[in-house]
Amino acid sequence: MPAPQHKRVEPPADTWPARARQWCRAALGLAILFASLPLASKLLLGGWGFDDAPAIACLCLAAAAYLYLAGRVRRAPIPDSATMLGEAIQLAAAGETARGIALLNKALRLSPRLWQAREYRGQILLGHPEAAESALRDFTEAIRLAPSEPHLYILRSHVFTLLGRESSARADIETAARLGGDAVATTGP
Repeated sequence: MPAPQHKRVEPPADTWPARARQWCRAALGLAILFASLPLASKLLLGGWGFDDAPAIACLCLAAAAYLYLAGRVRRAPIPDSATMLGEAIQLAAAGETARGIALLNKALRLSPRLWQAREYRGQILLGHPEAAESALRDFTEAIRLAPSEPHLYILRSHVFTLLGRESSARADIETAARLGGDAVATTGP
């Protein structure tokens, strides 16, 4: 009968941090032990023995510090909202509007006051006529957060025009013209 074959089992990925924490505690224990040897010698034997103990304690302390730093679990960096906005714009430009909107939703969860995310999400939604009400909500919220941005009023006027609310569209164009001067008034719908 052949000898049983044992498969080598790979340790889980979090083994190193756990072992490093364990070795760190052991090195700290050794540092305390070696640091206390001269004091114990003086109390118990009446003389200072173990002349190299403080140096060994310092080495153990340095090893503990290294193991503590090397064994920390590395977390993935949290992307900032501006990076997410750029990625969402690129996704939408590449035709992946659903992924772009999902990324903008994530950016809004991180920074609810980020009016640019609402603006971009509204612009993406403008490409879908059935989502005009959602785009209107996004532009209205962006205007609430940044009331002095004239282009937001122009974008919202486009949605009002799509929805057949001409008087609201005209009011937004007038507000944009008042905020941005003559250059904005000529870009209206």
